[in-house]
Amino acid sequence: MAILSAKLVSSAALALILVAASLCLIEAKQFEIGSRGRPRQREFDYFDLALQWPGTYCQRTRYCCPNNACCRGSNSPTVFTIHGLWPDYNDGSWPACCTKKNFDEKEISTLLDPLEKYWPSLSCGKPSSCRGGKGSFWGHEWEKHGTCSAPVTGDEYNYFLTTLNVYFKYNVTKVLNEAGYVPSNTEKYPLGGIVSAIQNAFHATPKLVCRNGAVEELHLCFYKDFKPRDCAGGSSSSNDMLFSSSSCPSYISLPAYASLGAGNVESEVSWVPEDVL
Repeated sequence: MAILSAKLVSSAALALILVAASLCLIEAKQFEIGSRGRPRQREFDYFDLALQWPGTYCQRTRYCCPNNACCRGSNSPTVFTIHGLWPDYNDGSWPACCTKKNFDEKEISTLLDPLEKYWPSLSCGKPSSCRGGKGSFWGHEWEKHGTCSAPVTGDEYNYFLTTLNVYFKYNVTKVLNEAGYVPSNTEKYPLGGIVSAIQNAFHATPKLVCRNGAVEELHLCFYKDFKPRDCAGGSSSSNDMLFSSSSCPSYISLPAYASLGAGNVESEVSWVPEDVL
């Protein structure tokens, strides 16, 4: 009898060990340890192409500098511009700063013209880098988001090139203009109409972010093969659409761009040398 009890205890202990080992394997898959002992974040689930509307964003400009596209006068952007291509998780969180690869602008030297036009900084502030300190807008996007996109997009050059290609293919400004939603400082447009225009064009639900009733950001989401998908929290139903755009009222505006800086003598915006920022 004692022998039988010992065997049962041993079997139970073995079962507990196997369960614990399985849990450890699952956890290790989700949060692996890198070659230098640093935690390695699990691979992301989908891409979020974050776009900015200059007409809204530039209203917050209080001073100008050479790298602020809001201050280019007649050459300032009048279409949705890129904020970044972000790898995200389905639960609403995201990986960040996945490697120690530093941004090197020389790597994207052949892309500078389209980047300046379609992926410009809309402020004079210098965002923080992954390793402390301040850096450039593109450097921040690469180090924080691009390094985590690497399983799909590859190196720095291909991250920026891929983002530009996706941006050009899914031209939100063109879709909205063709549907009659054009920049205006007087018109208000139905939120549902704007979302429906994008759904009809790309067969996926976007996410909108508003500020004081004006569109400030618009997000398009993609599977890892860059086929459109609904953004997390959104679907084709109207309730989910409104939930995913909860910062926006039922009627929203697309403000026309108001020129700042160069050539705008009435502007109260001050120019600040870049080296003092």
